[in-house]
Formats: sequence, C-alpha cells, structure tokens
Amino acid sequence: MSNSAVSANRLELLQIADAVAREKLIDPELVIEAMEDSLGKAARSRYGAELDIRAHIDRKSGEMTMFRAREVVEEVENHAIEISLEEAHAKNPEAEVGSIITDPLPAMDFGRVAAQTAKQVIVQKVRDAERERTYAEFKDRVGEIINGVVRRVEYGNVIVDLGRGEGIIRRDQLIAREAFRVGDRVRSYIREVKEEARGPQIFLSRTAPEFMAALFKMEVPEIYDGVIEIKAVARDPGSRAKIGVISYDGGIDPVGACVGMRGSRVQAVVSELNGEKIDIIPWTEDAATFLVNALQPAEVAKVVMDEDAGRVEVVVPDEQLSLAIGRRGQNVRLASQLTGWDIDIMTEQEESERRQAEFTERTEMFQEAMNLDEMVAQLLVSEGFVTLEEVAFVELDELTAIEGFDEATAEELQARARESLEELNAKALETARGLGAEEALIEFEGLSPQMVLALAEDGILSLEEFAKCADWELAGGWSTIDGKRVKDDGLLEKFDVSLEEAQYLVMNARVALGIVNPEDVVYDTTPEVEEAPEPVAAPKPTSAADALFARR
Repeated sequence: MSNSAVSANRLELLQIADAVAREKLIDPELVIEAMEDSLGKAARSRYGAELDIRAHIDRKSGEMTMFRAREVVEEVENHAIEISLEEAHAKNPEAEVGSIITDPLPAMDFGRVAAQTAKQVIVQKVRDAERERTYAEFKDRVGEIINGVVRRVEYGNVIVDLGRGEGIIRRDQLIAREAFRVGDRVRSYIREVKEEARGPQIFLSRTAPEFMAALFKMEVPEIYDGVIEIKAVARDPGSRAKIGVISYDGGIDPVGACVGMRGSRVQAVVSELNGEKIDIIPWTEDAATFLVNALQPAEVAKVVMDEDAGRVEVVVPDEQLSLAIGRRGQNVRLASQLTGWDIDIMTEQEESERRQAEFTERTEMFQEAMNLDEMVAQLLVSEGFVTLEEVAFVELDELTAIEGFDEATAEELQARARESLEELNAKALETARGLGAEEALIEFEGLSPQMVLALAEDGILSLEEFAKCADWELAGGWSTIDGKRVKDDGLLEKFDVSLEEAQYLVMNARVALGIVNPEDVVYDTTPEVEEAPEPVAAPKPTSAADALFARR
C-alpha cells in the first residue's frame, strides 16, 4: 500500500509538471527544473542556508533524491560548500580540482513553511519562463499587424490581450477621438518589444505611419506581391494622411490599384483608421515633381530647391495659397513629412515683390558703388551680375555680349568696379586693423579684406584664432533640434564661402602655423564655385554707352 502511494506521488510530480507546462505553453523541462530548485531551497531551510543542497527528479520514474554538493579545491576556505582534494579522493579516487562531490541526504518531510517556499519558487520560475517565451515570440514580430482584445484601460492607455502576451497602446499612440472599452477587438501595429525587469513590454501603435502602410499591404495584393511599393507615408492620425506609391509594372497604375474598384480598397483602410482621409500620390525620383504632387490638391506654379539647406521654396497662384497650406497648415506639413524637405510657400505676388526688392537693392548698390546711371545698373542686374567682384573680374566678352555694350564700355565698367573695390577693401582693412587684426591674418591667402573685417568684428584677430575655427562656423549650416532644422549662421557665409572652401582655408592656416603636417592633409572635395542666380527681367536702355557716361 505504502509503495503504491509512493509511486503515485512520484508520477504525480511528472503529471503536475506536464500540466503546468501545457497550461503556460512552456517546456516541461523548465517546470521540473523549477521544482528541483524549489525543493533544494526548502531543504536548505532545514539543513542550513549555507549549504549547497540540490534536488533531482528522475525524468522517467519521478523519483526524487536529495544530496549535498561541494566543490573540490586545493585549499578549503568555506567548509560548507568546498572540500579538499585529499578528502575528495577518499570518496571518489577520480575527483579533481573543480569537480563536484555529492553526498546523498535522507528523504525529508517538508513542513508547511518549506512547502510554501517551494511553491513560491516554482511560481516565480514558471513566470520567468513565461516571460522569456513571450519575449522570444514577439521580438521578431516587430512591424507586424496584430489583433487583440482590450483587457483594461488605465489612464488613457489601452492594455490589449494578445493571446500569448499582453501589449499596451499608449495614449499618444491612439487615434484622436478613439475610445475603447473592455472586450473590444482592436487591430494595432507592433512598434517595439523591450525586455525589462518586470517582463517583456510589447508597445503597440495605431498612429505610426507604418501601420497605414501595413494596412494597405493587407488590402492591395499588388503591394503584397512587390509590384507596387509604398515609398513614403505621412500622417496626421485620425484626420488626414498622404502616401507616396510607385509601380514597377508599367501596365499597373499605382494610385488606381491602391484606391480599388469604386474606392473599396482605400475605404477599408479609412474605416480602420477612424475616417482618416488619405491622399495617394505617385512617387518619382525627381524631387521637384514629387513635391508638386505631394502638395495636391493645390496647384504649384514654381519650385526653387536648396539642397544644401534641405529647403524648398514653392510658389503658388494667389488663390491657391490657403489650399496649399491647408487647415492649420496640415497640407504643407504632411507634404514636408512625406518628401523630407522643409517647405516655404509664397504666392506669385509675394515672390514678385521679393524679387523686385532684390532687383532694386542690387541696382542701387551698383549705382552708388560704380557711379552708374540707373538703366545701366538695372541692365547689369538683369544679366545676372550680383557683386562688384563679378563685374570687376569677369571675362571681358561676357560684358560685351550684353546688348548695347561695346569693348570701351565694358572696360570702363570693370575699371570703375575695381576702383570701388579698392576703396572698400582699403576701408575694410583700416577698420580691421583698428579692431586689432594681425598682419598674418590680413595677408593670409584666400581671405579678402571684407572677410578679414567680418572675422575681426567677431573677435577673431589672429591666424591662430582663425585656425581653431570649425568649417561650419565659417560657412554656416543646419542643425536638427527637437526634430526641426535650425539655421547656423556662418561668419563668412555672406561671402558665399562653401563648407569645402571653409575647410580648405582652415586646414591651410593650420599648415602655415605648423600645427598640421602638409602630407597629412586630406580634403573632402575641391571647393566649388556656385552659379549666379537666375537673371531678373528689367527694361534695357536704348544706348548703354550713353547712359554709362551720363553721370561722369
């Protein structure tokens, strides 16, 4: 009777382990190991916490044995868990340093406290195994859409039962005006899976742009098959969105395929996203064309792109301004997110006024600096001349090519421009020296007198100080702060000094001072000369020569 009871108890251990493993969807071996750990811990409370007591459950018979374990060492420091090599040899002649010597222990009857301790250890081990299983299952599923049931709502965050785990949709990842109740089914996007001390955290989202892309992939077979690709997505969750799509099959219209018959495909996505309006835009490698498409439904008259700054200036007809900007700036904001460009929108009238102001400013500069008649100054500006340097040092035939300018006129223009430059440079150097600029900086090749003055006004008075400058401090650039591009003004930016030219100047200064070995200098690129701006139309005088000498 006693033997059958013992046998039943032994088999019961294996049955319990198997039942727990099936319920928690984990390996039965993990449950048995948890039992062994818990029994060993309970035994230590009886025999002594300082001892290393272990339990073993036979995987076939369920028989449990207990033993004390000690490590073989050359010199014993802790008799509770260590044994000398000589003493170990008495128990096992083949024992060596580092091996484990075990001594069997008699069966013991676990008391209530010991049994409770064992239970806690088993529960904790099973919970840890569950967490590891959950993390292993979900860590590779980031980027998938998953269905779940709302388990509870806490402070606006929705806790979702995913079957074999629990996910959370934070308040900021819910679409505006969405309200979920316990028991509601919810579809979401697995955004991130983190392994934390309290267990794996599965972060879900319904506002991520990738969620919309994944929904379209489910609704549009051509996207799933790779014939159509979603290249970019921008969302104002719950309100409006734009997606850029491209077709790799000339016979398939990407926009039409995403819209579907009578809008069935896009409507399925709209319904899932709480009525979010979606603009489907054909994607193209030509950035300007894609940007014009992205600003739909507004019409664009002109696009001027500044690739270095990552900005684009868009000119729209006056009556299209509000449509291009959108309600609360929504249309232009989404277009900016979709294309990756910072967009400035202005009307044709505003652009005309700005260009006229620039034209007038440059005209007045040439009039004053070169003592020219207004018509001649306007003609120079309309032909693309912006600075005195351009007039003074351009090839003579570029001036004589202007209608009404003969060789004598061109030579006179260059003479006046150079004379004006000499006066301006002399004044600049005089002011720079008055500020304390050193001769080594003034005479440094590559720095014009106007540049030296700009440096001196900023406190850079010596070649040593100039050599410490970073290239972006001189040429300017852009920084990203809190997700927004912010302009960094350069000391020499107004002289059209590029980043490469600034690097070239600084490295040459360091070489001249002996800070850098000339052989170690490597420049990223050769300094480039920027093209002159687009010419501005202006009235031309009937006789340029007559107008030129009218004010002499």
